[in-house]
Amino acid sequence: MRLPLIPSRSSRRIAVAVAAFALAGAAGAAQAPAGDPSFPAPSRPVAAVVSPSWGDPEQRDRDREMQEIIRRLGLKSGMTVADVGAGDGYDSLRLARALGPSGRVYAEDISADFLHRLGEEARRRRLTNVALVLGKPADPLLPPGAADAAILVHMYHEISQPYALLYHLAASIRPGGLVGVEELDRPTGAHGTPPKLLVCEFQAVGYSLVSRSELPGHLGYFAVFRPPTPQHLPAPEAIVPCRE
Repeated sequence: MRLPLIPSRSSRRIAVAVAAFALAGAAGAAQAPAGDPSFPAPSRPVAAVVSPSWGDPEQRDRDREMQEIIRRLGLKSGMTVADVGAGDGYDSLRLARALGPSGRVYAEDISADFLHRLGEEARRRRLTNVALVLGKPADPLLPPGAADAAILVHMYHEISQPYALLYHLAASIRPGGLVGVEELDRPTGAHGTPPKLLVCEFQAVGYSLVSRSELPGHLGYFAVFRPPTPQHLPAPEAIVPCRE
């Protein structure tokens, strides 16, 4: 049995929205171009997507990455979390266990191939609370108001339309929810994001910084933001790009 693939925000009965991955691959190839002319492009390099994973899984486990994410976002069993840019699912699979059968993980990525592999691994582990979401570079296409929190782990520097994506992501977070970003402090072209640049880009879309601190080991830093309410989202044309 395939895990549910949620191809767009228009899906209402997400629990039964099941699609074959062959169709998902075709949908991924037919996606709209990355650019959204309503939003400004970033004024800094965008790193290429070179792999569905980051770092060594065993080392990440030793550094207690998932436990740190759970603690810093205040996640609890039964919550719903969106893993934006899930890749091979390192975080999604561990979150699914931590949130329990009453919780849910939206594993989002713009690559149908990555989602296919993630779904197969979730099925092998008998995880039934992972929903696969085929997003777009400018919009994760998550259901509105569906998540208590979202995480972006070592992938923010690869987002080609960060202002558009953050704008649409805000609508997916429930009131009081948080967004956590894990990154390395290095230039975006070198697969990291300087903390000041990250905060600037989030604030440009109306997010407020809650906390930022270093993670254990070699994980980098973790920043927590509170998304803006709909009435506090800026007009797309009013967003001013930040410079690295």
